[in-house]
Amino acid sequence: MDSRYVQQFKKGSLEMMLLCLIGRGETYGYEIITGLNEKAAVLGYAKEGTVYPLLYRLQEAELISCRIAPAAANGGSKKYYALTPKGKGVLEELIQFWSAYKNCVDGFIAAYQEEEPT
Repeated sequence: MDSRYVQQFKKGSLEMMLLCLIGRGETYGYEIITGLNEKAAVLGYAKEGTVYPLLYRLQEAELISCRIAPAAANGGSKKYYALTPKGKGVLEELIQFWSAYKNCVDGFIAAYQEEEPT
């Protein structure tokens, strides 16, 4: 399979998955990456170099907020991310779009499989 097509699907849905993870409750980067790796094995291994730039972009778009708090373990600090009201609205729109998009694609796949030449 040509991986560039798979990569396009991943890019198009990763932000929505991040918003879903953050929308469940305030969380931090490592927890987000772990959640992606546990729940989305089909994506492959989520890396910091992929996730953090997306988090910054979502923050710049005011879809998530960030607060810095002391880290209990090492005396450093952690960034905690939360969904903003704007982010919740955008996520709800994305979920509706995704449902319609999935149904549309599933229709094309079903039609192809029914008419597949022998």
